Amino acid sequence: MLDITSKTTKKITEASYLCMGNSFRYRAIIRIAYKKYEKMKYSLYKEEIFDDIKKINGFDEYTLDDLKQDLDALENWGNFITIQDTAKTRTLEEFKNRRFRYQLSTTTIELERTLIKIENIKETSRGSLEISLIERFKETLEQIKVLEEFDSSKIYSWWEMLNRDFKHLNENYQDYISKFYSPKTEELLKTNEFLIFKESFIKYLREFIKGLQINVPNIKYLLNHINDEEAKIRWIVQNIIKYEKENIALETDYDEKESYELHYGRYLSMREWFIGASGNISMADNLLESTSEIIRKITRYALQIVEMQTSGGSRKGEYKALIEMFNKCIDINEAHKLSSVVFGVMSSKHIGCDIERETENINSGIYEEKATTIIVQPSNRYRAKTANRNSVKEKTEAKKVMAKQILEKRQREKEIIESKIVNNRLSFKELDNITAEERRIFLTWLSYSLNKKGQEWIRNEYGRYYKIANKNETEKITLKCEDGDFIMPAYEIIFKEEV
Repeated sequence: MLDITSKTTKKITEASYLCMGNSFRYRAIIRIAYKKYEKMKYSLYKEEIFDDIKKINGFDEYTLDDLKQDLDALENWGNFITIQDTAKTRTLEEFKNRRFRYQLSTTTIELERTLIKIENIKETSRGSLEISLIERFKETLEQIKVLEEFDSSKIYSWWEMLNRDFKHLNENYQDYISKFYSPKTEELLKTNEFLIFKESFIKYLREFIKGLQINVPNIKYLLNHINDEEAKIRWIVQNIIKYEKENIALETDYDEKESYELHYGRYLSMREWFIGASGNISMADNLLESTSEIIRKITRYALQIVEMQTSGGSRKGEYKALIEMFNKCIDINEAHKLSSVVFGVMSSKHIGCDIERETENINSGIYEEKATTIIVQPSNRYRAKTANRNSVKEKTEAKKVMAKQILEKRQREKEIIESKIVNNRLSFKELDNITAEERRIFLTWLSYSLNKKGQEWIRNEYGRYYKIANKNETEKITLKCEDGDFIMPAYEIIFKEEV
């Protein structure tokens, strides 16, 4: 869980000078004091600051009273610590009128360092994917095997080096990936000039991927081994805290618990970067995927540029290769097959007819019914022959015979279906070797009932009411059919008793 303390939510008043109306004056004063600080001159009189600020363009009308007013504002924000010069004072009046020396606060010094870094950032040189960063991190991490032989100072130096290498690795990776996805790079990828260095760029990325695949598994192994020895990492952190408390920290209220959480949290960040946490993908694997995606993107853009350059070219070579393929065909049938692949269907016709079907079954296939002869008229105009003078044949009796045959067929189907129902119950578990038609009817009943909300009775095509008695879908059965096996839940259907 992310630890948000009161220090995190505290308002940083020392940064107020960066966004106030007179920020150009405040920044000039603090930058002068910071440059003096770098030369080991830690406290300044206001006259020393005034002499330097008058040399800056735009401060011609700037007075010593203005400087005193600005210094008071910076003191209130915590940027300056004032020290009254008490040397050689003899009376109380002299003490009250003594000059002040101004010293930058620790927070302001860090702010100025950060601002100078921001001012000197160059977009063109930001970030890289140097495999030496990971190799160096791995070599530093391997020294953990012999840390027992080190004293606290060497352990502290090793820890600082490990953190520095990890920080550079993480920052360079983030900067490089963000730079690649910037609008400027997107435009460059679409230009012809990009093709010149495409191969060397891809080679650079592939070497980095290769280095990742070689070194990251070793780092994961080391971190997993450390995690198995939880006491060792805690021993390392305790030594670091001990060295900081005795040699670096000047405060009397040095918080060991906070320092422990800081250093142990850094170790967890390293582990999460290479191994991942809570089932999430690690940043190392994410880096590998991002780099591979960059290569795919570069290749795709390069292919598009080449296609644009050759889009107006002649296709004579393609036609020649196609002719050679046809020439190598063994017979006309093979040529027809090749033609169907190259050119597709030359022409097609859809012929429909309106005839009397022998069955009302909507599931009957075209090959299960009798063939029908259709006379196709030519597309050109012609004079139709006169109608046959023979009288229209009477088909009433033939229709009655056909209707009788259909009713008899349905009755036979009903008897077969009803024979599968025992004691007004149809159990799919007890069915065996049924036909495809029987399976279709039973599954149709089942589907209608399952789609009904609640336990409602449904009427089938034979006039009987039914519903599902068992909806337990955990038990599976194999329904044996003439055309194969059908795996389904062990449903049962019950029917109302016929009155």
